Amino acid sequence: MAAIPQAMIPAVGGASVLNAAWNTGRGTTWGGPAVSEIESDAQLVERCLQGDEGAWEDLVKAHTRRVYSICYRFTGRESEAQDLTQDVFLRVFKSVKSFRAGEGSFGVWLARLTRNLLIDHYRRTKMERVTDSIEEQLPMLEERTAIEARTDAILAGREASEALQGALARLSPELRETVILRDLEELEYREIAQVLGVPEGTVKSRLNRGRAELARILRKQRVLA
Repeated sequence: MAAIPQAMIPAVGGASVLNAAWNTGRGTTWGGPAVSEIESDAQLVERCLQGDEGAWEDLVKAHTRRVYSICYRFTGRESEAQDLTQDVFLRVFKSVKSFRAGEGSFGVWLARLTRNLLIDHYRRTKMERVTDSIEEQLPMLEERTAIEARTDAILAGREASEALQGALARLSPELRETVILRDLEELEYREIAQVLGVPEGTVKSRLNRGRAELARILRKQRVLA
């Protein structure tokens, strides 16, 4: 794989094609994919490794929507999310040979790759840098104050969605990514643990703190009662 297949270049090189992939992408969730979807991804990857340019295009179209969603939720900027989505698939091209179908779904592997790229981007641009520990940054929260309802079920409408995005941006990176993966992308705890490389207990702890902090921010903005 010395060069990027020509079929893949437009898919990762322009917003118009990304938007098309968003609208036509068959992948709707990474949480608990059907067996047929796992097999389909594995087959696409195998074809990619064999040099099938059409398979690269299909793979990008299948997963662009979810990758863009995570990038946008993390950055809050459309143009930046589009650029990062392109970067993700360029990284996929370079490292897809490391994917092992027998060790988990391609979706979880891709989510982990996306998360790592976002963290690299965060560190490189020094956006919202956290200089102290999270415990020092966040106010002390009482136990069991986590909001059990799904974050995306709390809010509705465009204004509420913008308020949610703004509130997400105020969370520390590790809390933000956990809330995004669980409440917005609907990954299972075990899948989030695989993506983040932490125990499930840590995932649940971060989720509880993230939900509680998110609710505090939204209440302060009078979005939540």
